[in-house]
Amino acid sequence: MAKAAKKTRRFRRSGTLMMLAVLLMGSAAVRLALEAGPAIAREVASLQEPGGEAQPHKGEPQRDSMPTSAELQTMLAAFKEREQALAAREAEIQDRMKALEIADQAIDKKLASLEQAEENLRATLALADGATEADVTRLTSVYEQMKPKEAAALFEEMDPAFAAGFLARMQPEAAAGIMAGLSPEAAYTISVVLAGRNGAVPKE
Repeated sequence: MAKAAKKTRRFRRSGTLMMLAVLLMGSAAVRLALEAGPAIAREVASLQEPGGEAQPHKGEPQRDSMPTSAELQTMLAAFKEREQALAAREAEIQDRMKALEIADQAIDKKLASLEQAEENLRATLALADGATEADVTRLTSVYEQMKPKEAAALFEEMDPAFAAGFLARMQPEAAAGIMAGLSPEAAYTISVVLAGRNGAVPKE
């Protein structure tokens, strides 16, 4: 009797557990159907709408954000136009640099020509100064060899400063003879010029 009672209690406990399991599974199935139904309906409705497409998953690039072929062509054309503008600007700069280089070369040649002309002019002036000095020395020697009276007549007509220049170059005896033949006025004026020339000479 005891064994039979134990078996009966065990059977009742197992049946109760089975019933609870069936109830739980049924409740889960009902909940799943209630939650999944609207989601499935929304998905079907989106597929049936015109232009309705499944949304991309997270992390996938959206096609709407990607440039179209026409936009890419426009961008490429803008890049090419910019590149051509830069190339034209660079060519213009190079042309200007070449023009400046040619101008610098022309200026250098002109400066060289001017320097050469200056050297030639300096040499010519030196020759002229040498020739003038030689002519003055020769003329002074001629005046020294003239008779004092004849030379005095010429010096009387000369500019006092010009006459004083010749007398300063002459030998003292020849200069004294010419001064003695001059008029007092001419002799005095030439003497003043000579004194002034000597006074301008540095003392030290």
